[in-house]
Amino acid sequence: MKEFEWPIRIYYEDTDSGGVVYHSNYLNFMERARTEWLRSLGFEQDKLIADHQCLFAVHSMQLYFRRPARFNDALLIRSQLIKAVGASMTFEQKIYRNDELLCEATVKIACLDANRFRPMSIPPFILMEIQGER
Repeated sequence: MKEFEWPIRIYYEDTDSGGVVYHSNYLNFMERARTEWLRSLGFEQDKLIADHQCLFAVHSMQLYFRRPARFNDALLIRSQLIKAVGASMTFEQKIYRNDELLCEATVKIACLDANRFRPMSIPPFILMEIQGER
């Protein structure tokens, strides 16, 4: 699938007492990038819940921290959908400062029925759009 890029800037609120990005904030940055990827395909998550009882939640992730990001850094999050089948999608996400890899993750996302919070198949209209963006 095609790679999606989303730029971010690091603010004081993102850093710890040592002046580097606090580790859990990388998860927030990746979540925002996946949300913007979905939005770029024409899907708003609140409308998916309201109209189709479909929501996406992180099932699991594996993260590798390579280098620290610091206050005022301009970063680029690159997200690529690797697989979408049944009730899940798998992404590879990487965070860069210029060409330097800072953090990378493999993230498995579950598609859930918003009423029961149980797995449901990714709706066909979403799969069609995902497959069309190769």
